[in-house]
Amino acid sequence: MTLRTLGQSELKITPIGIGAWAIGGGQWEFGWGSQDDAESLAAIRAGLDRGINWIDTAAVYGLGHSETVVGRALEGLSTRPHVFTKCSLVWDESGKVLHNLQAASIRREAESSLKRLGVDAIDLYQIHWPAWKGGPESASPGSVEEALGAMAKLKAEGKIRNIGVSNFDAGQMKRALKVAPIVSLQPQYSLLAREAESSVLPFAREHGIGTIVYSPMASGLLSGAMTRERIAAFPDDDWRKRSPNFQEPLLTRNLRLVETLRGVGKRHGATPGEVAIAWTLRNPAVTGAIVGIRSASQADGIAGAADLTLSADEVSEIERGLVSTA
Repeated sequence: MTLRTLGQSELKITPIGIGAWAIGGGQWEFGWGSQDDAESLAAIRAGLDRGINWIDTAAVYGLGHSETVVGRALEGLSTRPHVFTKCSLVWDESGKVLHNLQAASIRREAESSLKRLGVDAIDLYQIHWPAWKGGPESASPGSVEEALGAMAKLKAEGKIRNIGVSNFDAGQMKRALKVAPIVSLQPQYSLLAREAESSVLPFAREHGIGTIVYSPMASGLLSGAMTRERIAAFPDDDWRKRSPNFQEPLLTRNLRLVETLRGVGKRHGATPGEVAIAWTLRNPAVTGAIVGIRSASQADGIAGAADLTLSADEVSEIERGLVSTA
């Protein structure tokens, strides 16, 4: 795969990365249901075998479990991939997720992540959310500025190599840049979530901030493997069961869009999911896309996105398909 430079860092990353959200399992409120660790390990290794050179996870995914599985996948590798993880979401003894931007919390989280991952330095350490569940920043202890100051100290100590932010808006990124160099932004971006196009992606591009987007297949909905029957059978601990995109009236529109993606994909020998991922990668502000995989077979349905170039006519066809199904 062709490598791309992430922002103003020395990181050279493949256009797609392995997302480890779902492999955390269903132990928390935004889990994806139960997950077999052996399948997770096979999925990660299959992605690496196909040339992907980075993994994105977070401490909160499965309340530490995702990082632990990623750490196991790294054991014994002669060349390890870049490892990205996140901070600011913590949990108490009951498993309730809380938000904390205090310097002491950021340091504790980093130390815990290093242990679970089994690495001596985190290649990209990101603030997961500037605020939690749509609330104001003031609802959480600490501040964006305090958190970034703590991350800058961790970088100076060699415990993290680069600083990134996730789910920040343009104003929050502007504030962040006054405290520490920001290598990357991680926003949600897909055909079904285009809010980042208005100001977030332009700001990042203007300021030389790399962008790695998450959920480019809309949490699997645009993969081509999703059916009404599969959605209806989601377990209660799969957060998608409560997502509007997986419910009517949006579900019918979204499944029709998948058929448009399928038609475009047939011309390239690609899956609908690969077309959906390639659509995000065609944006000049996007450096890479985080793609979650839960089994080795799923790696086959996403790897081709890295080398798939959509024509302007195909992009228009896809976007017309979205509008016509609304």
